[in-house]
Amino acid sequence: MFKVNDKICIGCGMCVKDCFVRDIELVEGKAVIKNVTCFKCGHCVAVCPVAAVSTNEYSMDDVVEYNKEKFTIEPDNLLNFIKFERTIRQFKEKDVENEKLLKIIEAGRFTQTASNAQNVNYIVVKEEIQEVRKITLEVLNSLGGYILENSINPLYKRYAKMWIKMYNDFITNPLGEDNLFFKAPALIVVTSEHPLNAGLASANMKLMVDALGLGTVFSGFFTRACEGNSRIKDFLGIEEKQTVVTCMVIGYPNVKYSRTAPRKAPNIIWK
Repeated sequence: MFKVNDKICIGCGMCVKDCFVRDIELVEGKAVIKNVTCFKCGHCVAVCPVAAVSTNEYSMDDVVEYNKEKFTIEPDNLLNFIKFERTIRQFKEKDVENEKLLKIIEAGRFTQTASNAQNVNYIVVKEEIQEVRKITLEVLNSLGGYILENSINPLYKRYAKMWIKMYNDFITNPLGEDNLFFKAPALIVVTSEHPLNAGLASANMKLMVDALGLGTVFSGFFTRACEGNSRIKDFLGIEEKQTVVTCMVIGYPNVKYSRTAPRKAPNIIWK
């Protein structure tokens, strides 16, 4: 429940204006939250100039007072930071600290979700990463065989041959070349009933990965293996209704880039 401390409230009406679902009203010069249509977005907590609003449903310890120096990023610096992002497929033989993995997840946790559903989930894989790799390659090997027998699409057939080779290489030498997880020490699998929410969270998580001096590759092979096959989801304890949206392969980069990469011009329609 969200509530207003009427001893602190100054009746400015800012929370009333900012409440999208119109669950707050002014009564005798004080804000009153009805908690009827409220979907707990927390805007009332954030907008109140005197910190009169609180909730007992979430931890108020998460609330941080705005500070311009700590909260502001120069636009050009942010754009350069984004331009310099790279997909990393070369990792050092070095563990990623759990504290850093938790900070990456925090970046996902505080990403906006539709109707404030907060329905994004995270599975961290470290100790069992080789077993996850084995199961994934088994699934991809079977899928590759099916594609070679039933598809005429040259791109699909190319991937099918790659998956079969990856599986055979793993069976021959499990500690050899790894074109699935690239010998990274950690995975974060991001799931949700609402794929867009998980995708947005993953984008913010990627920014935090880079800010921490780490690197990641989003494993499309892993997410493809999860489609229409329950083995990986069962092993990781992912509920059937959850969609595996991204698999972030995370580690310390074993490569250094000196500049940004070129991109084609954007396709923009102005109306």
